[in-house]
Amino acid sequence: MGRINSILLVSAVALLPSGEARADGPLFGPPPGTTVSIDKLAPIDDFLKGEVAAGRIPGACVLVQQHGKQLYKKCFGTRDPDTGAPLTEDAIFPIHSVTKTITSIAAMMLVDRGKIALDDPVAKYIPSFAGMKVGVERSDESGKPVLDLVPLRRPMTVEDLLLQTSGITYGFYGQGLVKAAYAGIYLGDFDNAGFAERIAKVPLAEQPHTLWDYGHSTDVLGRVIEVASGKSLYQFEKESLLDPLGMITTEFFLTDPAERARYARPLPRDRHIERNSLDVTRWESGGGGMVSTLADFARYGQMLLNGGALDGKTYLSPTIFKAMTTDHIGPGAGVARDVYYYPGDGFGFGYGFGIRTDPGNAIPPPPGSLGEIKWDGATGCYLVIDRAEDMFFAVMQDSPSGRQPVQIAVKKIIYDAFGK
Repeated sequence: MGRINSILLVSAVALLPSGEARADGPLFGPPPGTTVSIDKLAPIDDFLKGEVAAGRIPGACVLVQQHGKQLYKKCFGTRDPDTGAPLTEDAIFPIHSVTKTITSIAAMMLVDRGKIALDDPVAKYIPSFAGMKVGVERSDESGKPVLDLVPLRRPMTVEDLLLQTSGITYGFYGQGLVKAAYAGIYLGDFDNAGFAERIAKVPLAEQPHTLWDYGHSTDVLGRVIEVASGKSLYQFEKESLLDPLGMITTEFFLTDPAERARYARPLPRDRHIERNSLDVTRWESGGGGMVSTLADFARYGQMLLNGGALDGKTYLSPTIFKAMTTDHIGPGAGVARDVYYYPGDGFGFGYGFGIRTDPGNAIPPPPGSLGEIKWDGATGCYLVIDRAEDMFFAVMQDSPSGRQPVQIAVKKIIYDAFGK
């Protein structure tokens, strides 16, 4: 626990209660303890009906919960645009990168149990990672780009995987020879062990702990969990987190015909995702492979809002939960941000979650509260936990091209609904 304790000493301000942290920092968002007006959530209805009618999304479900009570839970549009089947609360959605938060929690549960240490080299669990190099692109005498492979200045650690600072990237956005080296990485059938070996063979995009670089770090973390626990990623998560929480439909693959029939499908223009949970393979992608439901996220969100516990069961100790929800890449961390910094303006990053640290540069600031935690996925699953207001909300949709306007508008309506 030494690494955790040192992190928390450095981040002492994060240990303050929400009100104290707000008093010391910039004022933005509703005052702590403000109540959401249910009547003021009504504009969500018209907005989402309009998005469906305009053909921008097939449908969406929204849940808002404060002080342990559901204030709003509705679904709009269709589950299957081809048949017109209505979207209902039991629909099963791909959650893509929100999977990263679940994998990160599973890893931190093992940290809590002493099975993993944050400063462990990844090579302790995946020996082939000891030979990884960083790809540095330059031009040769003819002007042709070439890639030099240089040694790591320090080993990649488990913490780097949690923070997206490992140097492992995604190959499907951005340019350059390192990105090109990821071509074909998804071909064929493979499990987490096999995928980790594929990653070990491509160069890192930068030195560990120098840049927040969104990529396959959490997929590799899934393999670390398997080695440390002696179980498959899903088996460990199911036994230690999902089943005890009551998240009975949060899984990697849908094999039951009744569940497959409840899968929410995107509009035809958005049916370009390479893999989904209807195509059963061996790869349990800890970075983006899960599906879930609104009911499961009601449980998940409340556990996070409670600080890692629900119904008398503790999943994350207070110390581990605080470490997860503290910004570790802010000023002084030595971690740069580029144009692909997906936490966004005003957010740092903890272990698997974006963490609101300040109002950001926009005037007025985007809605939210100091210390809120959040993440979203490529098809529009969006989870925001606001502990200052004892409130969380979830948006579930399968709308790759239409997801962001929905997320922005729904969040604004919710924060406009706080009493003045």
